[in-house]
Amino acid sequence: MDQLEQFSMNFFSLEGKVAVVTGGNTGLGQAYVVALAKAGADLFVVTYDTAWDETRELVEKQGRKVHFFQADLTDRAQVTATVEECVKVYGKIDILVNNAGTIRRAPLLEYKDSDWDAVMAINIDSVYHLSQEAAKIMVNQGSGKIINIASMLSFQGGKFVPPYTASKHAVAGITKAFANELACKNIQINAIAPGYIKTANTAPIRADEKRNAEILSRIPAERWADPFDLMGAVVFLASKASDYVNGHILAVDGGWLVR
Repeated sequence: MDQLEQFSMNFFSLEGKVAVVTGGNTGLGQAYVVALAKAGADLFVVTYDTAWDETRELVEKQGRKVHFFQADLTDRAQVTATVEECVKVYGKIDILVNNAGTIRRAPLLEYKDSDWDAVMAINIDSVYHLSQEAAKIMVNQGSGKIINIASMLSFQGGKFVPPYTASKHAVAGITKAFANELACKNIQINAIAPGYIKTANTAPIRADEKRNAEILSRIPAERWADPFDLMGAVVFLASKASDYVNGHILAVDGGWLVR
């Protein structure tokens, strides 16, 4: 009874926490940033470019601090610099959201090696290296949350995106591998697998009337998701409410996988 009475909605609060979000200035990344800020976290946003104004305004409206850092996460030295800068600015890292990613589409028989390398470098290599560096900080702190961004293509094969599919399968695998080693250190590593979301990456598919209709016909919710639909999931996995959730791939897909 005593334990049951201890639970409160404060378990979802991120007051006093510092969250690192990669690719946090647009689309889903921006939604994750705003959700974490609304829950009380201060933000360290890592981006490839410097289009920061809108995201800065959205975070500051919540009364939270935000620091932007430009980095190419395919560069190992810049990954290390990212973690060092966050610790310099905030003194710690409580939450890491590995959101940065890319996709390049082409038929398999025409796929270029350079495109394969580029997708794998950001979608999985950077996730491994940044998670490893952040985990070193979290182990010393005695707590932490790492949230990777998987995909429906962590479960399925897809078409015209071989490295994206391979990398997102790998994201699911590395989530489980990190969880096995770090759960005993009070660090929870999980992943969100978004379904079909209205973002710049999916614009070409949504513009194809036939493909768009095919996708909608399979989604039980009968609609594409908005970035808003992912905000609750990231807060849950970043909060105390998920302290006994580890190595899980949380599909937020409107029912796509169960159709």
